[in-house]
Amino acid sequence: MSSILTFSDQAKTRLKEIMSSDEYKNALGLRISVKSGGCAGMTYDMNYVEQLVDGDEKIEVEGVNVFIDPKAIMYLLGTEMDYKVDKFTSSFVFNNPNETERCGCGESFKI
Repeated sequence: MSSILTFSDQAKTRLKEIMSSDEYKNALGLRISVKSGGCAGMTYDMNYVEQLVDGDEKIEVEGVNVFIDPKAIMYLLGTEMDYKVDKFTSSFVFNNPNETERCGCGESFKI
């Protein structure tokens, strides 16, 4: 496992479920990046990878390829990706010890 980003058991299970579905069987994996935006200034961005991007860091998570944008590495160091399910929603969440602020809706953060 990489020290850039770790994955909870729930996140690993959900990643495997998603990437093994027929809808994403042709995807090479998942790409994680950090973009400017949101009320706190930055947001996590996840997309399916259909073509490799030069420079991406590759992590294999129980058979699923996860690619990390090199520009995002400094923002993700020490972060755990988790998958939470509650009464009305389910989503991947990032438990990032580097965050200094998070917006009220939880969609964006500041470092």
